[in-house]
Amino acid sequence: MTDAPVLLDLTDGIATVTLNRPEAMNSLDIAAKELLRDTLQAVAADPAVRCVVLTGTGRAFCTGQDLKEHVGLLNDGGSDALFTTVEKHYNPIVTALATMPKPVIAAVNGVAAGAGASIAFACDLRIVADTAGFNLAFANVALSCDTGASYLLPQLIGKARAMELLYFPRTVPAEEALELGLATRVVPTGRVAAEAGALAARLAAGPTVALGSMRRAVEYSSGHSFAESLAFEGTLMNATGATADHRAAVAAFLAKERPVFEGR
Repeated sequence: MTDAPVLLDLTDGIATVTLNRPEAMNSLDIAAKELLRDTLQAVAADPAVRCVVLTGTGRAFCTGQDLKEHVGLLNDGGSDALFTTVEKHYNPIVTALATMPKPVIAAVNGVAAGAGASIAFACDLRIVADTAGFNLAFANVALSCDTGASYLLPQLIGKARAMELLYFPRTVPAEEALELGLATRVVPTGRVAAEAGALAARLAAGPTVALGSMRRAVEYSSGHSFAESLAFEGTLMNATGATADHRAAVAAFLAKERPVFEGR
């Protein structure tokens, strides 16, 4: 369904999830949020998926909430959709991204604003077009931040800079985003898909359980003590030590061969 608001392609272990509302700058109405949530939860649970790439069509990556739909909900005083979307949509979307047991890349082809920026921040790597930028636009519409921005943004750039970008929204251009740590790599606009695809291919060929465990370990350590983090690392080392990929890698090392990982 090429007219669906979210597209999914699974090829060679790479699930490419594409926001597909270019006429609306890939803003998120209810239909798009529901399909994005369900798609991300599905690829998270699919053992055939070994890496996820999230991107958008057209000029934008994602500009967050669809404000045209939002105005309609504001004018409909009896609708509870306005006050349940964080719980029903945004929280599950960003949770699926942040807890995915496999690597996630954001191919930021254009502006990422509001919840769209938060979604990109939940990914492991952000390959950003040189014409793109990030905008924490929440204050401009008199709303607090959501979709994990309060958690993810300070982790990436520190509390002081996070507060500045939240209090005084502006579009942070790609090169500044790279300097701040919001972008992993900045590339020419026409190269975003290829660069993200090349990284995804490397990750999809890797030891998926180990890579997913690294994601879990890094996230866990941000909210726990050093001792607790060490204990959690030990648990994950035991789990990954029991995988077929670990056994294959050790055997390949001893044979002076390159390991072939199966993601299990």
